[in-house]
Amino acid sequence: MRRLIGVVSVAAVLVGAGLPAAVAASPFPEVIVLPGATSAEGIATGAGSAYFAGDLFQGNIYRGDLRSGSAELFVDAPTGRMALGMKVDVRRDLLFVAGGFGGQGYVYDASTGADVAVLTLSEPALGTAINDVALTTDEAWFTDSFQPQLYRVPIAPDGSIGAASTLTLTGPAANLSGDFNLNGIAATADGKTLIVAHSGDSTLYTVNPATGASAPIAGADVPSVDGILLEAGRVWAVQNMLNQVTELRLSPDLSSASVGQVITSPLFQVPTTVARHGNTLALVNAKFDTGIPPTADQYEVVLINR
Repeated sequence: MRRLIGVVSVAAVLVGAGLPAAVAASPFPEVIVLPGATSAEGIATGAGSAYFAGDLFQGNIYRGDLRSGSAELFVDAPTGRMALGMKVDVRRDLLFVAGGFGGQGYVYDASTGADVAVLTLSEPALGTAINDVALTTDEAWFTDSFQPQLYRVPIAPDGSIGAASTLTLTGPAANLSGDFNLNGIAATADGKTLIVAHSGDSTLYTVNPATGASAPIAGADVPSVDGILLEAGRVWAVQNMLNQVTELRLSPDLSSASVGQVITSPLFQVPTTVARHGNTLALVNAKFDTGIPPTADQYEVVLINR
């Protein structure tokens, strides 16, 4: 998220909004409008071609299908909630959502939208912005853009959610000199290393989840970095105000990275987070160029075929 604070599918809606319709030959639309959204920030893919996206300042969650280009209101959130980064635990059918300035995280049933857990991660009076979340096989990890710490939430095999604990960071990832600091987060497949995006430092760091010790990833120079997506040997880093997503190819020990593809699109308008389905990257436009809170007439998901 910009520093935090980015489906009626279809041609008729998209053309009316001044956006090009999907290319006929593409199996997916290029743009999916989130009907009624007043802001946007997070996106996650679920089972099949399902996806979820959030209304940043209203906290509402939308659910739809990337292939058909559908979108509908899925969670009509209570007043006071926010929706930032999110991830789906497909095996347990749970949706985890970072809750922003309220210091909370939310866990929803990914089939029904019902609350599973409301997590108190930090106190708003201390200054907090719960920004993004990553999942391992048995834990959820949340970032805080205003505090040098991560929040760990255990997940039992049956989907039960345990009590949150705080991991205080040491090393460069603990820097709080920026307006927004820790942002996107991802976990390696074995859960032994976390990778965090640091917006204030324009880079990525590794974090040892057992100790909180952090270390730089040399060569990961990504100004305006926001959400990240970790895949085998690479990270996709969304650079919101630059309207691009950059591929960083990681060394085996995660100590360095080199720049691969840099994806831009005329459809990007301050994208903030990214998720993948098959060969398609899905990003959500936050439109922070219109202000914070943003004032655009509509918010949408942009699909990029890779």
